[in-house]
Formats: sequence, structure tokens, C-alpha cells
Amino acid sequence: MTAVLFIGPSMPMEKVRSLFGGEIRPPIKRGDLPELMNRPEPPRHIGIVDGQFLHALSVAPKEVLNCIYRGISVYGGSSMGALRGTECAPFGMVGIGEIFRMYRDGVLHADDEVAISYESDTLKPISEPMANIRVAVAEAVAAGHASPATAEKVLAAAKAMYFPDRSYPNLRLATRGGLGEEEHERLFAFLTGPDVPDQKHRDAEELILTLNAAVEADRAARAAEEVPS
Repeated sequence: MTAVLFIGPSMPMEKVRSLFGGEIRPPIKRGDLPELMNRPEPPRHIGIVDGQFLHALSVAPKEVLNCIYRGISVYGGSSMGALRGTECAPFGMVGIGEIFRMYRDGVLHADDEVAISYESDTLKPISEPMANIRVAVAEAVAAGHASPATAEKVLAAAKAMYFPDRSYPNLRLATRGGLGEEEHERLFAFLTGPDVPDQKHRDAEELILTLNAAVEADRAARAAEEVPS
């Protein structure tokens, strides 16, 4: 009853290890799932959070479907997992988290909404995903830090950036002068502060907890089968 999790910059690895006791793999790429299927004992559950798309081919929907057809539960959310979860949910993949729901409901469309750049050795993110910016700006508006009109201008400026350049400091510079000074300062004090929401992180945690629950359910079912009648 094994589980494999593909994850990288969406959550610090120290926290991943504290939450998940199964096999942890780096961001998924094409060929990783067939490799798992060729093991003598393939995993029972697979969680996909982060994935590669520039330096390697992305995991293909067909690879996900092949796992599902072999009876393996596949969960996706937060980043590449949310993209594949949206495409493969009609065929049995389990999509998890707010970003997945935003894609599923047509709020998000483009792949670059979850794209970021990150350090290859530490997997530490060095840019901010557009999906995170959308959620953070929405929460800033709800908290009264900015008006809806200001939010639209900030999101348009972020969307116009190439994804590796997206960051709150860069966005702060790009919008300076185009917004009222007081409102601009209030908004970016929130966006660059310690309480700014990280939706990819939230969704990754939800996926890990779901994966853990599935593994525990398998263990409980197996234990029940082994109880002598």
C-alpha cells in the first residue's frame, strides 16, 4: 500500500517531509509515470503537485490515464497537478484545491497561471505564480486594502509580465505611479507581508492530507480483512 508524491517549489521540502511519509519525488516530467508502472510493485496512490515543462517534456494526460486504467488512484492540485487534474477529472483523476477548481470552472485558462521559475538545486521558487497573485489580490480587496478597480490594474500588470519576472517587488515597481500612493502602499504592504496567502502551498497541503487519508483507508481495509472470523 504505497504512495508517491511529485512535488517541488509549491511547498518547502522540510514541511513536505513533516506531512508525508511516502516516497517523495521531484517535479514530474514525461516518462516518470511509466517508470512507476514498470516497478514490480507499482504505487497504489500517486499525488501530482509540481511538474516540469521547460527543461523537460511535461507529463502527458495519456500517462495519467494509463495509471488510472490500471487501478491506481491519481490526485492532482496546486500546479501541474491542477492542470492535469482538470483535463483528466472526467476519466477518474481526483482534482484537489482552489486552483484546480478555478481551472475547472473556467476562471483560469492559461498554463502560465501556475508557471514559475525556481532554483534547480533547492527547488526554491524565485517568482510568483499568477494564480497566487490573483488569490492574494482578491483577499486584499476583501480586507479593504484596495478597491476592485485597483485590483484589476494590478492583475493586468502582473499578467503582462513574462512568468519568470512575476514577483510582488517587481509588480510593486511596475504599478508605482499608476495608482494612488496611499492605496498602493497599503496594498503592497499586504502583498509583501508575512500574511500574504500562498494558494499553491494551501492546495499542496490539502493534496498531501488527502493522499495520507487514502493510504490510511487502505491500511484499515487491509487490517479488517486480516481479522480472523
